[in-house]
Amino acid sequence: MHRLGIHPDTITIAGLIVIAIAAVVIARGQLQIGGLLLLASFPLDALDGAVARAMQRTDRFGAVLDSTLDRYADGMIFGALTVYFATLDQFDYMVLALLSLIGSFVVSYVRARAGEADLSVKIGLFSRFERAAVLIIALLIAPLTIPMLWILAIGTNITAVQRLLYVYRHLDK
Repeated sequence: MHRLGIHPDTITIAGLIVIAIAAVVIARGQLQIGGLLLLASFPLDALDGAVARAMQRTDRFGAVLDSTLDRYADGMIFGALTVYFATLDQFDYMVLALLSLIGSFVVSYVRARAGEADLSVKIGLFSRFERAAVLIIALLIAPLTIPMLWILAIGTNITAVQRLLYVYRHLDK
């Protein structure tokens, strides 16, 4: 990709476009196809960083862009699940998707805020990779959709609290 002159930010944006398409598909109830599209977006998420390193890119904007678009991606996917469950009048599952979204956002938020204070926080079971893996399983295997959403809703919020407690114990100590 680097030899072709493709900028890493272009790859990051292309990944978000694939996720946006997946979100539309999920909102329409085609969970397995949406899961396959999410799976297809994974290489792009890894490739942008590799291309940036190959370019010997030294500015930090690419990392900020990547993290920001990851939040958009989380919002799109969990928002799509929320819409899907709302159209089925399954409001309890809609709330489950929203709790998963909130937990995902807070996990990332605590890490980012701690990083601004020069504290690296990567503890907890539900980092981005684990969240994505559980979400893809939830989408690809229909009988596991709701149990996996429960795991995400509980796991992400536990991870967020773990990270916050870690920051409390280690920041300014």
